[in-house]
Amino acid sequence: MANRSQPSEFILVGFSSLGGLQTLLYGPFLVLYLLAFVGNTIIIAMVVADSHLHTPMYFFLGNFSLLEILVTMTAVPRMLSDLLSLRKAISFAGCMAQFYFYFSLGSTSFLILADMALDRFVAICHPLRYGTLMSGAVCGRLAGAAWAAPFLAMVPTALSRAQLNYCRGNAINHFFCDNGPLLRLACSDTRLLEFWDFLMALAFVLSSFLVTLISYGYIVSTVLRMPSASGRQKAFSTCGSHLTLVFIGYSSTIFLYVRTGKAQVVDVNKVVALVTSILTPCLNPFILTFRNETVKAVVRGQLQRLKGLHKAA
Repeated sequence: MANRSQPSEFILVGFSSLGGLQTLLYGPFLVLYLLAFVGNTIIIAMVVADSHLHTPMYFFLGNFSLLEILVTMTAVPRMLSDLLSLRKAISFAGCMAQFYFYFSLGSTSFLILADMALDRFVAICHPLRYGTLMSGAVCGRLAGAAWAAPFLAMVPTALSRAQLNYCRGNAINHFFCDNGPLLRLACSDTRLLEFWDFLMALAFVLSSFLVTLISYGYIVSTVLRMPSASGRQKAFSTCGSHLTLVFIGYSSTIFLYVRTGKAQVVDVNKVVALVTSILTPCLNPFILTFRNETVKAVVRGQLQRLKGLHKAA
């Protein structure tokens, strides 16, 4: 019974239902993963290297891109390996670590999105006080809190999973150690844990979403009162890419995690989780680049500089 209740490893079922066809997924998923990694790395490099991007807005953007890289690294490389492997086993400790980092990093990304919304609120609604309200020290504290709070709050959550009795097998019907499939293997009553998970989702996902909604409520009200049409267009354009990230990120995560009791449509949950884990991190650099005039100007400047260096050589 002790061996059954505390398995030494879990089996990640992943896309095993596809049989041999799952190997065909390896190429497209690998390309998406590499695009996500390279695209977000380029954004971080630009934010660090170009003085034009040394502002609160791009400081938070750099943090968000770093989080996108780390979130994909917690789940996607393992998934890619399992697509080509017959034995899709992950150690008990490895599963708990993946669970901890995936949800800690994911929660941090939503708090950073809220910080970005606050930055836009101050820039548009209180432009004369922007330098004071969004100083380097303030931005550092906001980002520090966004990183620290989820990592501290997830410690008891991860420990509770490590102490559960798993007597319903060791096959996790997912491509990573997700919360719902993991709880289904426990033979003890998990209702209290699910309620705690719901409270955590309220604390990090819905609270940051509420901050974002309130910020943009004030932003829209302020912009609509601007007398200049060009001023209104410029104000909305600075928020367009962020709003796109907000819509994609919150819609999928609220569907997956912000509810008591987990949906039984496992295949649908896998697809949505796949979108949040690999597709959106791949799309985000393109969204941030194509919708942001400052970033496009920096990219053009860097390309011209490289072209000039090439000609000189």
